[in-house]
Amino acid sequence: MSTSGESTSGVAAGVPAEVIEVPEATPVRRRGRRGRRRSPTGDLILLSIVGVLLIGAFLAAGATLYTQFYSASAFVVRYANLLADGDATQALALPGVAVDSAELEAAGLPANASEDLLRASALGPLSNIRAMSETEVDGTVSVTLAYTAGRHDATTTFSVVQDGMIGIFPRWEFAQSPIAVMDLTVNGSSEFAVNGFTVDKRQVSPDGAAADLSASIPLLVFSPGIYSVTVDTPIASSPGVAMLSDVPFASVPVTVTATASDEFVALVQDKVDAFLEECTQQQVLQPTACPFGFELSDRIVTLPTWSIAQDPTVRLVADGAGWRIVESPAMAHIELRVRSLFDGSVSDVSVDVPFVVTGTIDILPDGTASILLG
Repeated sequence: MSTSGESTSGVAAGVPAEVIEVPEATPVRRRGRRGRRRSPTGDLILLSIVGVLLIGAFLAAGATLYTQFYSASAFVVRYANLLADGDATQALALPGVAVDSAELEAAGLPANASEDLLRASALGPLSNIRAMSETEVDGTVSVTLAYTAGRHDATTTFSVVQDGMIGIFPRWEFAQSPIAVMDLTVNGSSEFAVNGFTVDKRQVSPDGAAADLSASIPLLVFSPGIYSVTVDTPIASSPGVAMLSDVPFASVPVTVTATASDEFVALVQDKVDAFLEECTQQQVLQPTACPFGFELSDRIVTLPTWSIAQDPTVRLVADGAGWRIVESPAMAHIELRVRSLFDGSVSDVSVDVPFVVTGTIDILPDGTASILLG
């Protein structure tokens, strides 16, 4: 039986019960698994940008390819590079380079000009080749090329025209051939060299063996180019005379005058001295075919005797393919006994007779010299 004052709930009276508060559960928001949608307009813009960039890259590549390989300037640069590489055959094979006699004649150039110098062994050094400008007028493109020929910096303008297509690119040819003409005169030798390539006048003359060796010879050369003409033979030599071929389809006169070698001059001197000595063997007043003589109105008592008191000094100057002996003073001496037609007296004559030696020298095909004294 419960006593009064006790709780019947089983909790001790007078002790407060501990209250534990349980917080309310916070609701959790679940994110949906569905992704963000892209705008169709944005995708189109992106694709457009990519397309423009690809087209730009393609056009840039095409422009570079055209400039470097298929433009008029590239065509001219390729031609000049072939010359620089010594490939005369390929340079001559490019469209518009080779010429015929009709084209030369129509341009007022020698129709019979020799092609012997259109070869690798006659080419001079060519470097620093670059196109400077390109302008078009009525379908003809003028390309100005800068280069170094030997030690000379120069420019040349070439005319080219389109000659069909290679796929999507144009094909070019020279509207005017880049060939030029060297109008060469060599005095003192029938043989000469161009950039070390040896040539004989009879080899390149249209008249062959019957060529006038004193006449000029027309020779076709490439433009651009540097051509040094020299003479170097046992008979004569010359310093190099350079021709810069920088104007296509033009004629450039070149004159080379050789100087006789010391050995050749000495040889001619010996021949002249020997000839005059032979003249002194003739015991006559007027030795036959000799450059001296003596006139006498009295009667000869003893045969005259001749001697050379002063030898001439031989000097040679080039004269066409041959040589000329410059006038040289000399002195002969005559001795004889004469009888006067006036009074019959006999007297001795001892007189110095001045004379002049001149002459010409022709070099024969076999290399020998023919000397003719005047």
